[in-house]
Amino acid sequence: MANKDFKVKNGLDIQTPLPVSMGGTGQTSTTNTLNSLLPAQTGNANKVLQTDGTNTTWYTVPAAYTRGATGARPGSPTAGDLHFNTDYNYFEQYTSLGWFPIAAVPGTPTGVTATNQGSGRAYNNGQSSVAFTPNTSAGYPSSFIVTPTPSTSPTTFTGTSSPVTVTGLQSSTQYTYTVTATSAYGISTASAASAGVTATTVPQAPTIGTASTAGVSGEASVTFTAGATGGSAITSYTATSNPGGITGSSSSSPITITGLTNGTAYTFTVTATNANGTSSASSASNSVTPTDYLLPTSYEPIAVATAPSGGLASVTFGSIPQTYTHLHIRITGKDNRSTFRDFVGINFNSDTGNNYAGHAIGGDGANASAGNYSSFNEIQFLGVSGATANNANGFGVSIFDILDYQNTNKFKTIRGLGGYDDNGQGVVQLHSGLWQNTNAITRIDITPGTGNLFSQYSSFALYGIKGA
Repeated sequence: MANKDFKVKNGLDIQTPLPVSMGGTGQTSTTNTLNSLLPAQTGNANKVLQTDGTNTTWYTVPAAYTRGATGARPGSPTAGDLHFNTDYNYFEQYTSLGWFPIAAVPGTPTGVTATNQGSGRAYNNGQSSVAFTPNTSAGYPSSFIVTPTPSTSPTTFTGTSSPVTVTGLQSSTQYTYTVTATSAYGISTASAASAGVTATTVPQAPTIGTASTAGVSGEASVTFTAGATGGSAITSYTATSNPGGITGSSSSSPITITGLTNGTAYTFTVTATNANGTSSASSASNSVTPTDYLLPTSYEPIAVATAPSGGLASVTFGSIPQTYTHLHIRITGKDNRSTFRDFVGINFNSDTGNNYAGHAIGGDGANASAGNYSSFNEIQFLGVSGATANNANGFGVSIFDILDYQNTNKFKTIRGLGGYDDNGQGVVQLHSGLWQNTNAITRIDITPGTGNLFSQYSSFALYGIKGA
């Protein structure tokens, strides 16, 4: 009966295939029936239908990956694209760094280069920037590990891209660096080491020495010991007062600070500066109080000597402390010469060379004379003996000052006054001298005339002057 028209009671005539006008499809097979119900298929080859619940449309299913040789990779890939590389028979994924094999250990980085970054870095906390090139011939790296040599704390530094910053480096120390790449699939072998790079920082803080008044109104002098350079040459040192923040600078110790207020107590700190910046400050110095240079604040005894009964060939003041502004010597004495007054000599630091010069003027109230001397082997000042029976046993007195004796930047100046009684008439000499040497004075030798002795009871006293 298939494909045949047939009739039923009541005159209903059912046709096969059933036409669309009667609710059928007009098709003679299930395939034709399905095709007649679908949207137009022309131009939609290899597409699938999708529906939103009401309407149906044709949809192109995107390819999960491309396939082909290395040169067949997509021309404009985006991160996440996959390609099956038939040259190597593995899948590759595109990342911001390029194409990488999937599920492979990263390759060894190359081209490792370190750059010192010393500016503003604290002493012994140097910094270096380590750049490198990731390897794209193996697995994709998720991070990179930099290892310095010699070892640091921490021993390694990690970053997700080049460059990686390394900190905590010791000043003036040369470092090399290696880099490894890591991912979930493993760690690469280490790269070749970079060239050596020396870490530099600001200098080490100086060690404070002694602060003292400088012998000039409103000034002080601060000594210190330099610390390490931090790997870069030190260009200057700066002393800063407290209170006031008044500063002075120098290329070496000591530093002179001017503009201080007389009568105010000050302490000082010292910093060092190089091309990378300024060090932390030293500890504070002792406290000093500048004063008017015409008004010494104190005379402090250092040493005394007295001639015994047999006389004294010379007097030596050794190991003189360097804590005063000037030195002051007082002498009451005579030598054993019995025919005429004699001169007494002073030498510094055992120097008996022709490095002394001076000028003297003296008289007895009726007559006066002056004289200069240069290139002598001592400073001379008036001594005492006896020109007549009236003064053969007379003692004379001399007082003199040695100025800025610890200063290493200038010659040493001596000022003196001496006299004795010559048969009831006073004889006085004013003296100025110069030791042509910049060394600090640490020893003083006092001697009578050649072949003579200081007589019994002759006395010698050395004082230190502060604040003058």
